Amino acid sequence: MSKIEVNEIEPQCGTTLTVGAVGTTVTVPSNVVKSNALQASDAGNIISQSGTTITLGASGDSINLASGASQTGFGRTGTVDWITTPKTATFTAVSGEGYFCNTSGGAFTVNLPAGAAGAIVSLADYAGTWQTNNVTVTPNGADRIGGGGGTILNTEGQSVTFVFVDSTQGWVNVQDSTSNERGQSFICASVSGACNTLVTAPCCANVKIATFTGPGNFTVNSISSNAADNLVSHLVIAGGGGAGSKASGGPGGVGGGGAGGYREVNSPSAPFSASPLNGYPSAPNRITVTAATFPITVGSGGTGGAAPGNIGGSGGVSTFSTVTSAGGGGGSHSPSPAAGADGGSAGGGNGGNSTPGGTGNTPPVSPAQGKNGGLAGNAGGGGGGATAVGADKGSPGNVAGAGGAGATNSITGSPVARAGGGGGGGYDGSALGAGGSGGGGAGTTGPNSGAAANGIANTGGGAGGRGGPSPSPNLAGANGGSGIVIIRYKFQ
Repeated sequence: MSKIEVNEIEPQCGTTLTVGAVGTTVTVPSNVVKSNALQASDAGNIISQSGTTITLGASGDSINLASGASQTGFGRTGTVDWITTPKTATFTAVSGEGYFCNTSGGAFTVNLPAGAAGAIVSLADYAGTWQTNNVTVTPNGADRIGGGGGTILNTEGQSVTFVFVDSTQGWVNVQDSTSNERGQSFICASVSGACNTLVTAPCCANVKIATFTGPGNFTVNSISSNAADNLVSHLVIAGGGGAGSKASGGPGGVGGGGAGGYREVNSPSAPFSASPLNGYPSAPNRITVTAATFPITVGSGGTGGAAPGNIGGSGGVSTFSTVTSAGGGGGSHSPSPAAGADGGSAGGGNGGNSTPGGTGNTPPVSPAQGKNGGLAGNAGGGGGGATAVGADKGSPGNVAGAGGAGATNSITGSPVARAGGGGGGGYDGSALGAGGSGGGGAGTTGPNSGAAANGIANTGGGAGGRGGPSPSPNLAGANGGSGIVIIRYKFQ
């Protein structure tokens, strides 16, 4: 086999060089550039041997750059290479590049490069802050933007793409969009269950309120990126206790029902005007939500004692996550001497003897969820409320005790009193026991003075007690008011 080794082969005449004869196969080793018209003698550049056109690849081929290599000078078809390090201060853009502009630290200016037909630059709002801290876009020299001077980008989530067309219009914005596909910075939640409501508009500066008047679910779809904002404010009130029944021939008035347990947390993330029972300082009372579903239980009011001679039923418990409020204790009955029932707040004692009220804050929590019921004489003692004990019978013992006062807060945006105790029943036309502020029902003075008042629904108010004297008909007791659960959280 013969081999010719030379540095150059040139045609002897003309410009055509033929390698091989008809029917001959010419093999070119791998990694050898095959070209009819390439020259690499212009400072390392590949230039056309004749004319000004160089074609890379054939139709259907892909032209790949080596890893780490970059390109400049190629024509574009409306796209840019995005620079993923955000810009935070004034800079000059380069044609063919896109930039994420972060103005959270303040407004700044983007200077466009010198205009040339086909030049392209894109800009995007990195932090969603352009509406507050704008981006000013300035053309180079005598160049224009849409036929005019500079422009200001002031829309949250905006992105734009400028292409230089000609000297008349200069840079033309060919793509302008607004992105709302941003992760939730605060709590995003929903509720389910009958009679439940979610305030869709802000209640009070960047907060929403979920109100449960019956069982349901509080579903947190996403949490805040700031851990402190996941600590929610809440109010959990159990059902109020029912009043005892009045038996025919039984002496005196019966005790008022105790209010449902009252538990409250005022979170700094979603604050409101709280009651003295704000449990935030105690860590066990706090609820920090996660992306999960939280079942809600709302306690029903305790039923009045069935005639004759039955104590009022205790209210149902209310729950949210780890917080449980105990139902209010039922008021005592006649004719047998008996104490009021224990509970969140306790029921009052019955008339005819010096019978005590029940014990509130049962089971015990801190701060106390309710107070004790009142002592009875001939008239019934008042049921305990969230912030005050049920009043004892008056002097003389024919005067019924008032229900204990509830607590007032503004978790829903305005002050509302809840969890008042029921008033005791009076004796033989003497003064009745007034219901405690916050939904407590008033008692009656005697069998002919009308029905005792039920506790008000969704306040956890205790029922009012029926009055004496003996003899009287068999009279069932009044019912306690149902509870409520309210969740207040930061949503923006």
